[in-house]
Amino acid sequence: MSQKYNTLSEIIHERKSVRKFEASTEISKEEIAAMLSEATEAPSSSNTQSWRFIVIQDSEAKKKIKEFSFNQEQIETSSAIIAVIGDTEMHHNIDEIYRSNFEAGNIDKLNMERQIQNAKALYPIAPTEVLLNIASFDAGLISMQFMLIAKAKGYDTVCMGGFDKKQFAEKFELEDRYVPIVLIALGKAAAPAYGSTRLPLEKIATFI
Repeated sequence: MSQKYNTLSEIIHERKSVRKFEASTEISKEEIAAMLSEATEAPSSSNTQSWRFIVIQDSEAKKKIKEFSFNQEQIETSSAIIAVIGDTEMHHNIDEIYRSNFEAGNIDKLNMERQIQNAKALYPIAPTEVLLNIASFDAGLISMQFMLIAKAKGYDTVCMGGFDKKQFAEKFELEDRYVPIVLIALGKAAAPAYGSTRLPLEKIATFI
C-alpha cells in the first residue's frame, strides 16, 4: 500500500485530481464498499441521503462509458468508476430514515413525527428543479468526502462532470427519478497529478 497520511490537513493538501492511473491496480469490492459506507457520514438535506452509487469495475462497461465521456483516459485505466447518482424522489425514504434515527435513540418519538411531517410537507411538492439542486448539492458533499477517504487509504481520484448524462442514464436503465451527477475515477496514480493554485483568501472571503 502506498503512503498514508496522518492528519486531515495532510490528506486535504495531498489530494490532487489524477488523470493517469495504473491499469493493473485492483481494488476489492469490499474495500470500495467500506469507503462508500464511511462516506455516507456526509450531511445531506434534511438527512434525506439522496445519493445513490453505481460502482463500475467491468472493463467493457468502462470502455463504453469512455465513448460518451470525451474519451478521457482515466475512465478506462482506473480501478473503478464510482457514478454518483442523485435521487430526486428522496421523499420515498423519509419514514425509513427518521424511524431508524428514532430507533437508534437519536431523537424522541415526538421529534420523529414532527420531522416526518415537515419533510413530507416539503419534498413531494417541491419543483423538479429544486429537487435536482438538492440532490446535486448532496452529491457534491459525499463525493468530496469519498475522495478524501480514498486518499487517506493511499488511493487517488478525479471527479468528472464531463460526460453525456443522458447516454449514461440510458445505458444503465435509470428510472427518471435518478440523475447522474458526477463520475469519480478511483485507483493508483501512474504519474504525478498537476499542481494547482488557489485564489488568495482575501479575494474570496469577507469577515464582518
